[in-house]
Parts: sequence; structure tokens; C-alpha cells
Amino acid sequence: MAQVNPYLNFKGNCEEAFNFYKSVFGGEFPYVGRYKDMPPAEGSHATEIDGNKIMHMSLPISKETTIMGSDIGGEWAQNTVFGDNMQLSVNADTEEEAHRIFNGLSAGGRVNMSLEKTFWGSLFGMFTDKFGINWMINYDYNQK
Repeated sequence: MAQVNPYLNFKGNCEEAFNFYKSVFGGEFPYVGRYKDMPPAEGSHATEIDGNKIMHMSLPISKETTIMGSDIGGEWAQNTVFGDNMQLSVNADTEEEAHRIFNGLSAGGRVNMSLEKTFWGSLFGMFTDKFGINWMINYDYNQK
């Protein structure tokens, strides 16, 4: 069964926010990726964003739940309204499940990023469903 986690967007203070959350929940960051770490072809749309800003980071807060987030900027920032800066992130158990969920929930909505293999080793896509809810679908090829 898929797992659903909150994904939070920040305007430049993601790392500060996550350090605060870590001070409350404890734990460690299993991944911290910065925009400067993106391969050039993948990062071409993020050239306006400070390379030290957070592309993605996560903090497990329980066995079942992980808070994830990133800094936004460039083309993404123009449509972000605080209060709407959150997505539901679904981590599928199989590639087939990821496709089924992505295709099902995005029907009648707006696909922001097609479900594709990424440089970080996942099948990933984003969309806004027909009810205005933002979703991210992920299948990690390296999951245990």
C-alpha cells in the first residue's frame, strides 16, 4: 500500500524550518539535496535559484510519516501562495502502482511534471487534481 506524506514549500528558509522541526521531533535528515547538486540538464529550469537553497530534504517523524520540503524560486515561485504551499506526496510500492495512482488522480486535472524516471533514482511526477489539490507521486527504484 502506498504511503502519503506532507510536502512543504518555502521561499528560501526550508533548511531553517527543517532544523526547527528536527529540534522538536528529533531524528536525522536521510537526504539533503541542494539545487547546485542537480545535473546541468535537470537543473536548467532552476538557474534563477540560489544553488545553496534546498532542492529536497526529508525528516522522518515516525515509522509511518516523513515531512518533506524544498525551497521554491524562479518559475515555481510566481504561482505559490502561502497556505497553498503544500502537496501530498505519495510513495508507491511498485512502478505499476505509481502509474495507476498518477493516472487516476490526475484525470481532469493539470499535470505539472509528467511521471518520469529522474536523476535521483525515482519515478516521479506532480499534478494538481481537478479539485485543486497538489500531488506528488514517487516510486523509488532503490527502496528496500
